[in-house]
Amino acid sequence: MDVAEAEVPATNAPPRRERGKRRDPSAKPTGVPYIVRNIPPYDILGEEGLVRVEKTAERILAEIGIEFRDDPEVISHWKRAGAKVDGLLVKFEPGMLQEILSSAPSTFTQYARNPANNIEIGGKNVVFAPAYGSPFVSDLDKGRRYGTIEDFQNLIKLAQSSPWLHHSGGTICEPVDLPVNKRHLDMVYSHIKYSDRCFMGSVTAENRAEESIDLARILFGRDFVDKNCVILGNVNVNSPLVWDGTMTKSLRAYARANQAAVIVPFILGGAMGPVTNAGAIAQSYAETLAGCALTQLERKGAPVIFGNFLSSMSLRSGSPTFGTPEPAIGSMVIGQLARRLKLPLRCAGNFSNSKLPDAQAMQEGVMSMLSAVHCGANFILHSAGFIDGLLTMSYEKFVMDTDFCGALHSYFKGVPFDDNALAMDAFQEVGPGSHFLGSQHTLRNYQTAFWDSELSDNEPFEKWSDEGGSTDMATRANRKWKKVLGEYEAPPLDVAVDEELRDYIDRKKTAAADAWH
Repeated sequence: MDVAEAEVPATNAPPRRERGKRRDPSAKPTGVPYIVRNIPPYDILGEEGLVRVEKTAERILAEIGIEFRDDPEVISHWKRAGAKVDGLLVKFEPGMLQEILSSAPSTFTQYARNPANNIEIGGKNVVFAPAYGSPFVSDLDKGRRYGTIEDFQNLIKLAQSSPWLHHSGGTICEPVDLPVNKRHLDMVYSHIKYSDRCFMGSVTAENRAEESIDLARILFGRDFVDKNCVILGNVNVNSPLVWDGTMTKSLRAYARANQAAVIVPFILGGAMGPVTNAGAIAQSYAETLAGCALTQLERKGAPVIFGNFLSSMSLRSGSPTFGTPEPAIGSMVIGQLARRLKLPLRCAGNFSNSKLPDAQAMQEGVMSMLSAVHCGANFILHSAGFIDGLLTMSYEKFVMDTDFCGALHSYFKGVPFDDNALAMDAFQEVGPGSHFLGSQHTLRNYQTAFWDSELSDNEPFEKWSDEGGSTDMATRANRKWKKVLGEYEAPPLDVAVDEELRDYIDRKKTAAADAWH
């Protein structure tokens, strides 16, 4: 099966949109709900190396342990499961967490309000989602500034309009113009209103996670949500070796509702973990294993995604660095470990420390994004927009990255070797010394033979200079995102459902005073 053959699950029967090549420059490409990879992940460690990493992680869990703070129910869970508990410190016998995790599904469906956009997470499936969590946004016109709900909605619209993304994401930027204790309601509603793809909810407090799930219940129906995954929650370990109550309460809220938690340690080598790659990998494996197992103690069989975010830092200045080679190659090992656990994987993404949508941004982004591709990641958060070490969401970088995601759709196809691909009939028609441009084989295949960027300039220098205004890609991307927003049309949403959503939000907002921190 290749990229173009990802199928909507049979439980929701509308025909899947087929990817088609553009017949003319003005026609819009169409996408697929997710990618089914036709290239294998890259295994860089042999059995001995993998066992050493796993054994080191088991020693960390058994000898050092992990603290679970401010959530007594988690401590009770671990006591009942047979872990060694000393106050907040929990230690685990080798193999214990893997056994608990045996009930977690290796693949699951996340349902969208448009069934044609349902996604499969796990196995050979790959889902691209936008970057997540930036407090700032930037564009070439206004520069860097705090994000607003208007920016949040604009970025959802850009994601919805791209055929190369598959997921609406979550905190696509932080809308700091809204109260901290209420903005999650507007954020989830914006995903529902302006996109018909899958989305993520809030994790910054237990009640915000629960209210995110409540909005999903209004959209899909309570019974359906109890049996099916419709929303994801991305939770982070407080590395090194600490799970705080804010995260575990949100994690448990999603698992309790049978919704998927994405379990992610964020390790800056030299700060929250060792500077050596192998040590950071062992630490992250231990931390993620504990978080994933906790979901199964809350609700056996709940979907969960094994996540990872390895990063490095400048040991001269202490500044975080992104898109560097060591975390990229470390992601390959993470992929192998996740496959041994038979869990879906979130790993790596399009990372950059550049402050602009420039050459540095794309160099670092390609390094880290290809590590996500080759490590076997199933859910690739941060696929578009990430600059400034995740502090800023760039409008221009967003559309540059989605264009690159388009190229990756073709990359994931691999190299077919059927009769058409081997082109023997073309050789017979053309013979020695002629050209293939007008051959029947070329005419049959020209629309789908090569991926066609919407942003790259492939014209001769003179045409680029005289007619194109000598523009660089960032300038073309600036024009592109404005054009996309100008042409955006919201997907239809049932009026009664919309009213119920807004009524729920109004009641929740009225019940509490605004809080800004």
